Amino acid sequence: QVRLVESGGGLVQAGGSLRLSCAASGSTFIIGTMGWYRQSPGKQRELVAAITSGGSTNYADSVKGRFTISRDNAKNAVWLQMNSLKPEDTAVYSCNAKWRLRYGVPEYDSWGQGTEVTVSS
Repeated sequence: QVRLVESGGGLVQAGGSLRLSCAASGSTFIIGTMGWYRQSPGKQRELVAAITSGGSTNYADSVKGRFTISRDNAKNAVWLQMNSLKPEDTAVYSCNAKWRLRYGVPEYDSWGQGTEVTVSS
């Protein structure tokens, strides 16, 4: 089982920045794509950004040019740098990791506990 621990959420004014961190721990595993999702009240959870183990990234249109996802494979960690934050970015942000015990077996999903980001206008 892979455990994900997040940190870095908080309250910030519009236009400000926050950096979210997520670290994976557990028994021996191979981590594939890692990503950040968010969910605000009354809305479905949405993908914010994802990054493969090779470094390929994709972003939600709403955050392109403002958010940057990065990772360190050796540390099994992923970060989300959020700049030019807007009130509509307010949500609970959760880290996700796809992992497997070895190559050739099915992949599993693990989720962090979520960290709250509030952007005031």
